[in-house]
Amino acid sequence: MLPGFDGLRFRHWQAEIREDGVLVLSLDRQDAPVNALSQDVLIEFGDIVERLNIDPPKGLVIRSAKPAGFVAGADLKEFQEFDRRGTVNDAIRRGQATFQKLAELPCPTVAAIAGHCLGGGTELALACRYRVASNSGSTRIGLPETQLGIYPGWGGTARLPRLIGAPAAMEMMLSGRALSASAARAKGLVDRVVDPAVLIDTAAALALRGTQRPFKQRCAAWGSNLWPVRQVLAPQMVRQVARKARKEHYPAPYALIEMWRRSGGSGIQARLDAERRGVVKLAGTPAARNLIRIFFLSERLKGLGCKDHGIQRVHVVGAGVMGGDIAAWAAYKGFEVTLQDREQRFIDGALARSGELFARRVKDESKRTVTAARLKGDLEGKGIKEADLLIEAIIENPEAKRELYAATEPRMKPDALLTTNTSSIPLDELRERLQRPAQFGGLHYFNPVAQMPLVEIVRHDRLSPDAEQRLAGFCKSLDKLPVPVDGSPGFLVNRVLFPYMLEAATAYAEGIPGAVIDKAAVKFGMPMGPVELIDTVGLDVAAGVAKELAPFLGLTVPAALAAFEADKRGKKDGQGIYRWEAGKPVKPEVPAEYKTPEDLEDRLILPLLNEAVACLHDGVVADADLLDAGVIFGTGFAPFRGGPIEYIRNAGADTLVAKLKALQSRHGDRFAPRPGWDSGALR
Repeated sequence: MLPGFDGLRFRHWQAEIREDGVLVLSLDRQDAPVNALSQDVLIEFGDIVERLNIDPPKGLVIRSAKPAGFVAGADLKEFQEFDRRGTVNDAIRRGQATFQKLAELPCPTVAAIAGHCLGGGTELALACRYRVASNSGSTRIGLPETQLGIYPGWGGTARLPRLIGAPAAMEMMLSGRALSASAARAKGLVDRVVDPAVLIDTAAALALRGTQRPFKQRCAAWGSNLWPVRQVLAPQMVRQVARKARKEHYPAPYALIEMWRRSGGSGIQARLDAERRGVVKLAGTPAARNLIRIFFLSERLKGLGCKDHGIQRVHVVGAGVMGGDIAAWAAYKGFEVTLQDREQRFIDGALARSGELFARRVKDESKRTVTAARLKGDLEGKGIKEADLLIEAIIENPEAKRELYAATEPRMKPDALLTTNTSSIPLDELRERLQRPAQFGGLHYFNPVAQMPLVEIVRHDRLSPDAEQRLAGFCKSLDKLPVPVDGSPGFLVNRVLFPYMLEAATAYAEGIPGAVIDKAAVKFGMPMGPVELIDTVGLDVAAGVAKELAPFLGLTVPAALAAFEADKRGKKDGQGIYRWEAGKPVKPEVPAEYKTPEDLEDRLILPLLNEAVACLHDGVVADADLLDAGVIFGTGFAPFRGGPIEYIRNAGADTLVAKLKALQSRHGDRFAPRPGWDSGALR
């Protein structure tokens, strides 16, 4: 043991001196499955660093003792508590001071990174002199704080631009995307990439011998932070961010750019002070509080379901866009998949689309071949008898689905699960003739499958808890977020979304230009306008959902949605409400003198909120948090607003009810407040 550590015991850190004189410091946060930087962890680490400063070893290697990864970041639950207490400034200052002491140690320091290294973990690594990363596929290094409504606050903004250059550093922080080990090496973020077996030995050797980064790389990093360069680059960055996020909705990336523009050339302490002030200010914004809340909602969904779901082979019936993409995604995630349809040409089309997915997602061609081999066309349905899970994804016709179940269920294994991807049909209607209804449920995916994170686990009163757990576990294996919903018409997402889309179609039928309608929704924070959304999902699909939901909700479907030409169904045909070119809508110009109706935003958003309240009242989901999570991850509902129910709480239920009644008096009873507005969950 190093002399300075005689008789000391640590709760979260383990210190071991190697024969070569290098100290290996391992983080193993007590009573936690992953390492997160709580204040206890930081305080203990600060004490260790102070002792090392007095009696330094030949070198210091910092590693994780957890198999899950290096460091997942700061403890966000603790951060929320600091926000409530108004002590975020103190917490940021402590982290900065601790990492600065690490950076100033007189001995060489190396971060040995394996697995996830995110947020505060990356900032810890940046405070070291060198970084070595494992080449295992799980290694990811990133600073995702802007996705939480803040930006790095423990020295990340002060150190990363000086290490890899401002353009690469700012892109990394503004996007929040994590890098693989090889990508981090290419940018100069890590100095070595090695096999996991030699990670610590390589890190120790690097501490003893050091390394020099290429002169060109050092010059580029220095030059990109000079004052004149910052003044040129910052406006370019703002324009790039503005294409994806509005400043009033997501202030963090804009604040980060401005902070770097003004302070990026200062000394380290001035840069840290500017960073701290900015993060403290952002932490108190509604956007940050809502985005951090959404992070915990996603963690809750990830915790649903069992790990041992027993599903290895999947059979998908229906090779249309949804069925084909569901099959391809399952194969990409490691499942053996067979894909069936009534004609080979439909299967061939789905296999061709799957090849495009694999080409985008699997960069190694040898692995791409293996991935593609897991997906097989199966015209005759031979895979049914082998499948652990059958997913039906045929047309939205209850009788057609029941006929399919009658033909396939007898051929399935006794313990296999049968599921439907129906988007709106109540499961009580579909399970009537099943032999094993306890093993039948809904797996409702969203389009595009590869991008949308949510899958609704659709229940009915005879679905067994074990089957539900297995389905949720399967979704987790697909890297999807499962949310359990009642099997009533439209379930959660489509039921909430339908009144919003229907009102947009009604407004369009009244003569309000589609571009104006879309602009109002995007201004509120929706990812795309509802008219564009109708074209994207397809007029035929929207009409099918309308047929199921309009009678249930007591709504009328306007002609713009009820009648369409067979070859003009929207984006997939290149023509719908809009004309589509290269996958993008061509929206007719709106005359400059056109005046947008003052109540247009309310007409679009309040029906969605109204139906969300009704869903909560009817028990479609278990609680308000699950409702918000489902609508955010299933529709893209303005994340910075925290979800429909959280938005209602912030805006005031009474205020919104008054607006609904005003719309009701002007536009009709479809705006009448639905049951549930008096619920305590909205306060």
